[in-house]
Amino acid sequence: MRALGTTATLVVTDTAVADEAVAVLRQELDAVDLACSRFRRDSELWNLARDDGGDVVVSPLLFEAVRVACAAAERTGGAVDPTVGRAVEALGYDRDFAAVAPTGDPLDLVPRRAPGWWRIECDPVRSSVRVPAGVLVDLGATAKALSADRAAARIAEGTRCGVLVNLGGDVAVAGPAPPGGWAVGIAPDSSTPLEAVTHTVAITAGGLASSSTSVRSWRRGDRRLHHIVDPRTGDVATTCWTLVSATGASCVDANAATTAAVVWGPEAPARLEALGHAARLVHVDGSIVRIGGWPADERLSPEVSR
Repeated sequence: MRALGTTATLVVTDTAVADEAVAVLRQELDAVDLACSRFRRDSELWNLARDDGGDVVVSPLLFEAVRVACAAAERTGGAVDPTVGRAVEALGYDRDFAAVAPTGDPLDLVPRRAPGWWRIECDPVRSSVRVPAGVLVDLGATAKALSADRAAARIAEGTRCGVLVNLGGDVAVAGPAPPGGWAVGIAPDSSTPLEAVTHTVAITAGGLASSSTSVRSWRRGDRRLHHIVDPRTGDVATTCWTLVSATGASCVDANAATTAAVVWGPEAPARLEALGHAARLVHVDGSIVRIGGWPADERLSPEVSR
């Protein structure tokens, strides 16, 4: 199924609960889209953006999504920052990616550092969020992964079976894994056919994510742009790695790690290892760096889990 601007895949270990599982996944995806979308003017996130810097009482889902985004920013030292919304829009990613023109005129802009995630205030008592006037929150780096985590957990709890949810390369698993773990193919594009995937790993718990600078990209003038912004500059992150894949205790953790790795550039392997991730990084020259026990076999790898 299509959801959140990408492809959603659901696998369960008991086919008898497939319809129930699909219904839960659809419900979760619809709820996250309505709460967190930067492209829907009727979303809660846009209602938050229209407020002039005051406290806004939000749904438990949006509150969780904002808190998760801020936690990811803190964990990555600000490399993944939800206050990059205006920068992402200025670079041309101001609508669902399928509607973004692949080419266009040169941009007339001066990139500016992101305002900073620490300026967002969350009040758990009132379930309210305060965002400074003029700041547009972008939950693109975490909301999809959070949706995968939430859906997998809900389905596993309700069906008592093993579950894998894959939202455009953001993978979350819950419940009892099949023998040998869940086999997950690694590729720059999540729509790559199974027969074209040359690298496979297996996970039994938590999450796995991949971030690429080669798929969600567009050109403005002679500049090639992509969807990962460096909060320190407000411009696209300099491409050092064309694809980064990592495991995590959750899909959110894994996705934040891979997004941050693109921003960190050459420092990424050491930073990921310090955070305890198993990861595989593909350099622009085609060389591959593996850390944290990521298996070397490019065809079929042993279990990678956290």
